[in-house]
Amino acid sequence: MKWHVHQLKKYQHKPLLIDETVDVSELKKMDHEIRDTSPVHVIGKVDVSSDKATFHLQIAGTLVLPCSRTLVDVKLPFDITTTEHFLLQPVDYEVDEDFHETDGEVVDLLPVIMENILLEIPMQVFAENPNKEESAPQSGKDWQVITELEKEEKVDPRLAGLAKFFENDK
Repeated sequence: MKWHVHQLKKYQHKPLLIDETVDVSELKKMDHEIRDTSPVHVIGKVDVSSDKATFHLQIAGTLVLPCSRTLVDVKLPFDITTTEHFLLQPVDYEVDEDFHETDGEVVDLLPVIMENILLEIPMQVFAENPNKEESAPQSGKDWQVITELEKEEKVDPRLAGLAKFFENDK
């Protein structure tokens, strides 16, 4: 999703409509928690003035992330509405973080779309009804998952002798 500045300036007095599907599989390299991505549907319009282009976008798609409890795949749909501003001419002063600068003479929207998707990922994702077969293993070589009740009932074998110390009070 790239436009040359001269292409955008042709739409200075009329809106440019966007309706495209974008591949954002590069997100898997940026965030290792992301297991898979669907193609992302981007719709919106661009308002162009003499010095800036304003993109009004709606970004929709699905990410596959691991469940925080069981590590099963969880499909996380997202639907983001955002407004992004690009400066079309280089400026001598420091640019506010609400504005993006062009890369030479090219406005590249894909990094902005990927940034917005990354910001939508929650800290924890939980599966609705995880299957026992699909979830993370509950035991392995020299380890197993125990519940809080099992933890309280089970006495460390190294300390079992100390429990008898106070029983025989002579």
